[in-house]
Amino acid sequence: MVAFFVDMILMFGLWLLISWSLHWQELIAGVVVAAIGATITSKLFPVKQVKLFHSPIRFFWFLLYIPYFLYYLVIANLDVAYRVLHPELPIKPGIVRFKTNLKSPLAKTVLANSITLTPGTMTVDVVDQDMYIHWIYVRGEKEEEWYREVAGRFEGMIRRIFE
Repeated sequence: MVAFFVDMILMFGLWLLISWSLHWQELIAGVVVAAIGATITSKLFPVKQVKLFHSPIRFFWFLLYIPYFLYYLVIANLDVAYRVLHPELPIKPGIVRFKTNLKSPLAKTVLANSITLTPGTMTVDVVDQDMYIHWIYVRGEKEEEWYREVAGRFEGMIRRIFE
């Protein structure tokens, strides 16, 4: 039941952002659409994953993570744009492997998606604690360096949110 209400609130918030209107007809339509969407999707997510919204500290870290992630997203976009537009195309692609310290499957999924969403990197596979990442320009020679460059910046905040 908690998952239903959390889903409904999130969907209604998304509705408000998309419609950008507080007219009573828009609000009623948003509540109806959010209720239908929550009814369909609330069974897809385990209730234990909603713990993010039970702790103000986790929610605080989540709110901090959004601009933090967006900052690195912009930096990665500029880096890839530079490589594409550079006449010599300075790339050094490769697949790197490193271990993550995250334990929960949800935290690992968020980390993998954060890595994939930043241009220049793509999560290829996650096997237990090992992450395999395709990287457009491999920096460093050791696993610790790869971890620090690719996942280290996200992992600490993700741990505070999901573990």
